[in-house]
Amino acid sequence: MLKVTKKPSKALVVLMASFLTLVGLQSSALSKEAAIIDPTARFHPVYSQSGMVVSQEIVASQIGADILSQGGNAIDAAVATGFALAVTLPRAGNLAGGGFMMIHLAEENKTIALDYREMAPSAADRDMFLNTQGDVDNQLARFSIKSSGVPGTVAGMLHAHEKYGSLSLSKVINPAIKLARDGILVSVDLSASLASRAQRLSKNKASKGYFYKPNGDLYQPGEILTQTDLATTLKRIRSGGRAGFYQGKTADLIVSEMQRSGGLISRADLKNYKVVTRQPVCGDYKNNTVCAMPPPSSGGVHLVQMLNMLEGWDLKELGHNSAAYIHRLVEVMRRAYADRSAYLGDPDYYAVPVAQIIDKKYASSLRAGIDLSKASVSSVIEPGLDIDIDSLSKRREATSKESVETTHFSTWDQWGNVVSSTTTLNFSYGSGISVAGAGFLLNNEMDDFSAKPGTPNGFGLIGGIANSIEPGKRPLSSMTPTIVFGEDGKPMLATGSPGGSTIITVVLQTILNVLAFDMGVAEASSVPRIHHQWLPDQVFFESGISKDTLQILGTMGHRVGKKPRILGSTQSIQRGQDNSTLGVSDPRRQGAGAVAQDTVNQQ
Repeated sequence: MLKVTKKPSKALVVLMASFLTLVGLQSSALSKEAAIIDPTARFHPVYSQSGMVVSQEIVASQIGADILSQGGNAIDAAVATGFALAVTLPRAGNLAGGGFMMIHLAEENKTIALDYREMAPSAADRDMFLNTQGDVDNQLARFSIKSSGVPGTVAGMLHAHEKYGSLSLSKVINPAIKLARDGILVSVDLSASLASRAQRLSKNKASKGYFYKPNGDLYQPGEILTQTDLATTLKRIRSGGRAGFYQGKTADLIVSEMQRSGGLISRADLKNYKVVTRQPVCGDYKNNTVCAMPPPSSGGVHLVQMLNMLEGWDLKELGHNSAAYIHRLVEVMRRAYADRSAYLGDPDYYAVPVAQIIDKKYASSLRAGIDLSKASVSSVIEPGLDIDIDSLSKRREATSKESVETTHFSTWDQWGNVVSSTTTLNFSYGSGISVAGAGFLLNNEMDDFSAKPGTPNGFGLIGGIANSIEPGKRPLSSMTPTIVFGEDGKPMLATGSPGGSTIITVVLQTILNVLAFDMGVAEASSVPRIHHQWLPDQVFFESGISKDTLQILGTMGHRVGKKPRILGSTQSIQRGQDNSTLGVSDPRRQGAGAVAQDTVNQQ
């Protein structure tokens, strides 16, 4: 258990509006924080003198902040927020998904990476999603019960709490139980989301019963949605811990669903699921250290790789979102995603060449191959390392799509402990199949494997042998929970995002906005973004990118998309002066929120 060395002071309730008064003060105390708190800026963060919670759903953020106000640490707050999201954000928050968690322990000055990614069932095999013609059956890979991997979320949350939390499990999970039992107020966002997925969810009897009215009608904004079966499942977790989910009644319900619908997850698969503590991938940029998830996440590796390539240019001099800047972004993204297609996979099954990919000399060689006057063509860009890919397999056998509805949350406590966590069901509402009697949706993460090397997954990402399906293996992911450390060695930024294949590039641009362009976290989270992933060879962009800039990019040979799109939804916390925290929920999605510990009533 992480010991809390002091109790938080009894704080007065601080209205969020008070921040507007604070930023207007012309005091020397704020003069050094012009880039962080700027009264002339268009975007402003939520300010706290103590802790902060930021998530995709405001009620979940409030629950996490309340845990901080009760003396809990950042890990307690993260676990409470994660369980609450399983109730308030069913399309992405979850019990039967998986994810990654970056944790910085201030007292030990230690940063760890928790891998609670889903695992392939023991009955899974490499060709399980191929039809008789040898092609991928997308319906089977994405929307059948066979698309579900062994869930890791509950194990991950409980592991984090047991190892590093300070409050009882009951305290951190009770708020989620109450929400599920008493019901949540249906927001405009939730109502619209359920409406958009009604056809798919209604195909499953349990999902239809959980998320729609008895007559099949939609829940309207302002109505109450109760989830009694989910509340009961959460109670079993509260009383039994890990065994309350991976064994006993809940496990029986999962296995019954598998047997009824032709799924693969067995009791042994559930019982044997394990959380893995891994070493973060870290790199330096402008005297700051950026640490993110290692494989089976591709996020940390390629985030550092792209920063390494970009540090060879004065980006600020080029101008934010200028054609010259975007050209460089696209070219480094193109090369990183080409490497991703060949070299990334589960490190327990495949010797991912992390050190080579994040080597600055390698980055320099890739940068030297970029023509600053014209676009490369993705079809002629190949993975850049001189490596026999097959030789990296840890098995003797030679043959040995991610979703925009992933969700991220960040927590930061008054002692300097920090959590950055990303979790997902994969597609919005996962497979669309709920476990009858248990109240939760199953993931469709098996589609994140390369069902057939060289064939794109649901998000256009190309994978190879390194990410082929094997029993017990974890699928490759783009989730990129990240903690950035300042020159003093202390955390200065926690961030992450949903967005499938766009996650890495969204996090990259957020970090560059802060470190290269000296933006405060609110502006850094709000300005327009672009994305390129090697294949398809196309520049995706958000509204707000100048038409003139897009035209210039076109004349350089870039294939620019016809319409803008939304890229990501970051949930970020920045360290301010005197250990204050500044939280920002990305404005791109409804319902998100940053909540300061100071604003929670002290009992």
